[in-house]
Amino acid sequence: MNEPKPRDKETGQLLWVYPKSDPALLEKIMQEFHLHPVLAQILASRGITSIQDIHHYLYAKLPDLHDPFLFAEMPQAVKRITQAIQNEENILIYGDNDVDGMTGTALLSEMLNFVGAKVFHYISNRTTLLRQSMILDALEYALKTHCTLLITVDCGITAAEQIEEVVKHKIDVIITDHHEPTNKIPLCVATLNPKLVSSEYPNRELTGVGVAFKLACALTEHLIDEEILPQKKLDLKRYLDLVAIGTVSDMGQLLGENRILVSYGLEQLRKTKRIGLAKLLSICETDLLDTTTSIIASKIAPRLNSLGRIAEPEQGVKLLLAKQALAAEKLAIELNLYNMERQKIERQMVKDVERMLEQDPSLLSHKALILTSKKWHPGIIAILAMRFSKQYNRPTVIIAVDGQVGKGSVRSIPEFPVLGILKQLSDLLLSFGGHDSAAGLTLRESSIEQFTRRFLEIADNTLQEQHITPKLSLDAEVRFEDLTFDLMESIKLLEPYGHGNMAPLLYADCKQIHDPKIIGKQHLKLYLEQKERMLEGIAINQAWRLPELQKKSTLRVAFTPQVTGSSIQLLVRDFQPI
Repeated sequence: MNEPKPRDKETGQLLWVYPKSDPALLEKIMQEFHLHPVLAQILASRGITSIQDIHHYLYAKLPDLHDPFLFAEMPQAVKRITQAIQNEENILIYGDNDVDGMTGTALLSEMLNFVGAKVFHYISNRTTLLRQSMILDALEYALKTHCTLLITVDCGITAAEQIEEVVKHKIDVIITDHHEPTNKIPLCVATLNPKLVSSEYPNRELTGVGVAFKLACALTEHLIDEEILPQKKLDLKRYLDLVAIGTVSDMGQLLGENRILVSYGLEQLRKTKRIGLAKLLSICETDLLDTTTSIIASKIAPRLNSLGRIAEPEQGVKLLLAKQALAAEKLAIELNLYNMERQKIERQMVKDVERMLEQDPSLLSHKALILTSKKWHPGIIAILAMRFSKQYNRPTVIIAVDGQVGKGSVRSIPEFPVLGILKQLSDLLLSFGGHDSAAGLTLRESSIEQFTRRFLEIADNTLQEQHITPKLSLDAEVRFEDLTFDLMESIKLLEPYGHGNMAPLLYADCKQIHDPKIIGKQHLKLYLEQKERMLEGIAINQAWRLPELQKKSTLRVAFTPQVTGSSIQLLVRDFQPI
């Protein structure tokens, strides 16, 4: 059999990474779990190979969630909240202005209100603020509402000095966050963060809403133990729809505990009683029963996130907590309009970037990409950073300059964990924080040139050509005859799909039996056959590749199979002549 050439950087092609062959391991997996060989190969390709790991991956249930008291300071957090409830103190839930922060804020607000606490919630809409300064914004609101306990959601871990200021005003602070900590941890009642160096919590990939949910679980357990709350009064499953939305929106890894939370969260979302979510999905022309991680990522998240980018993120929490149909519908319509405005701004900024790269191709001669403009909206730069980092498979920094300060968003690749790099460059930064794959920063305009030079220098010295070559990781080879409805049903065991657990990518050698067609101006429809089994394939946004397929050639096709109506169709990611 002729081997296709790997796709390379010069032609803008993808490098195919084939699965390793281990017949003995596959036989062991198939015998132990009675799985189809293709499913066994997918698990092996993803490194899920021990009996325990496979069982947990395929069959984990809610009781398999980790004990929330594995957070070392959870007892202190629970004790202080219980005290606030009993003393009728005002509690402020203060969340970050993204979907993770909104859902976590809604979750804690609703849960604490249910158990009798006096709760206020607030989310900053100041996209130009330094991340740490947002805590002082919270202080202002806490003083105004006479709160004596402040609980952060998805923020606070890098704001040690600002939290000291909050504490001076006799306001106790509990931090719930999942961002990487700096060298100085805030002094407060309790810090709940799975990424603390001293943390023994098993799931380091918990998101902000996930940490908030763990606090809710621990508090419920404590209130029941102390006979403050009747045992069956509160069903925590009601909050899992929020956990699913926040986790998927924040690109939390859908493995281990996160996978359980999102799986059950989707079930809850499909039967949710949240009027605001139902109205929002109705506007998106999506049935609640059809909700998947893809619907969250493409429909719900962009609309909620648009508030944090260009409007009032507080409206997102109001939508999630809405009890009246008319108010919920009004909020859902507003969100949709804000999302349309966000898309308009984003399209213009994308054109700006493409024009910059066209006018100065040398910008792509480095192994990282850094772009700066005074015209860009600081609320949209994260979208651009993600888009162009993915497109060019390299660390990307997009900086929006306002006055004398630049606000930057960074997206990176696994081979270049970015937080360590930002620490090296901290002498040039006013602030930074986030994760190794996605971070934010602020710096003076006068420092941008030096920052750019040093960041690119580190990237060029660290990364090699193969690191920035776009890759396509294949899970398994499959025969067309094996693509049955039974196999498709088995593959559902791998759901939910998302970051860290993508839909399976299979490959097969086949022939074209009819000329391909362009559909919808941008997409390509292929007619493929292998040993008398014919399947149709759709290559999204690949109409430009039609000239490669004018002859009825033999192809190697990489695809994800999907059921459409009464047939199986191939969602084609790439193809190569062989």
